[in-house]
Amino acid sequence: MRIEIIGAESLGVRSLCTVIKTKDRNIVIDPGIALGFKRHGLLPHPVQVRACEKIRSLIIESLKNATDIVISHYHGDHHPLVNANPYQLSAKNIINTCPHARFWTKGTNDLSANQINRAKALSKHLGRTLPVAEGKSNGPLCFSLPVPHGEQNGRGGSVMMTRVEECGEIFVHASDIQMLNNDAIDQIIAWKPNIIIASGPPVYLHNLTLEKQESVLQRTLHLAKKVDILILDHHLMRSKEGEQ
Repeated sequence: MRIEIIGAESLGVRSLCTVIKTKDRNIVIDPGIALGFKRHGLLPHPVQVRACEKIRSLIIESLKNATDIVISHYHGDHHPLVNANPYQLSAKNIINTCPHARFWTKGTNDLSANQINRAKALSKHLGRTLPVAEGKSNGPLCFSLPVPHGEQNGRGGSVMMTRVEECGEIFVHASDIQMLNNDAIDQIIAWKPNIIIASGPPVYLHNLTLEKQESVLQRTLHLAKKVDILILDHHLMRSKEGEQ
């Protein structure tokens, strides 16, 4: 399979959009994008805006050839939005680009009211049902049951992870697990992947204590010993501390 990371913090935007091409499938996972819109009262830097424009175009182009579109959860940097701000991916940009693609989406039972409303709005805008894929499999694709978005019993709700297998290679897209819970790590290891991309810990947030950081490190090292390639990005790369 061919794996291409289109959007991520290390590429200049908030995203974890990834395209996986197998023999018969073009799979787009989390086709969303955002910038730190008005964070700390500051608008995005022009360099960020340029990166956003470039990556948004790449996401739109990738959706034109998509056979499968996966939405791990309904935060604004992971899926097209009906009411997008200027630095996000508007659902208007994709309504005619992927009429025949299969959607595989996170259920809304344990999500916030905002996420539920985004899911309903996107379904209505596209004029189609967005089927819940949790725990299901289809061809090379396999989807996890909900795992915590960050900490266990935290306020972030949950996310759905994706496994793709072809010719003995196994790739896992672990979205916003942030290495903060054991459930996600246990599921990933059970899937026996070669390559993983996941959100690293949000070290830019003040509530990530030293104790939590140590737990994150232990989980990360444990997972890294089980795979050939472990890519951590997204929340981790929102600060210089994360890079360090």
